[in-house]
Amino acid sequence: MINVAIVDDHRILTEGLQSLIAESAIAKVVGVAHSAAACRLSLAFWKPDVLLLDVGLPDISGVDFCKEIKEQFPNIRVLALTTHSEYTVVRQMLDNGASGYLIKNAMADEVMAGIEAVAAGETFLCHEIDLLMKRPAEKNVWLSPRERELLLLISEGLTNTEIAEQIFLSPETIRGYRKNLLLKLGAKNTAVLVKMAIEQKLI
Repeated sequence: MINVAIVDDHRILTEGLQSLIAESAIAKVVGVAHSAAACRLSLAFWKPDVLLLDVGLPDISGVDFCKEIKEQFPNIRVLALTTHSEYTVVRQMLDNGASGYLIKNAMADEVMAGIEAVAAGETFLCHEIDLLMKRPAEKNVWLSPRERELLLLISEGLTNTEIAEQIFLSPETIRGYRKNLLLKLGAKNTAVLVKMAIEQKLI
């Protein structure tokens, strides 16, 4: 039986998780806290195998709290539970010792699979986060306002000459920009570039 503790300030969510875990027959909830402060007071008594940790706690960032927990209780497996699906937040949580990452709208079986996986010492990323982390160009794509404008015009199917006329630059300059955008996003052609730009919400 896996001992699970939950730290989340959304009471409806924690109640739902408690029911889900209780019905699973593979885990049981040993404690619930609605803030980091409350969790600090009880963690040593609870001795959970897995800690479901909300990234957006009211009193401290879950990212920082994760690091603190891992320093004090290295054997506790932290499974991040959050509405945040930004690459940098996921990366920071994993860097600070989290063993897994769940989005709050994850399906019940995905939640239980996550608890089982991290308890067994594996890393678990729910489907949505797994896709996010595998995107090759998600590393650190930063586009200038001019590049975003250009990307939008490219996505509308305009040629270099048409774009040049519209934003008062030479076709040569536009060609250079386009080449740079392909490089930045790691796209092999314009069609892939547009697809990636839409997926990554760059336009």
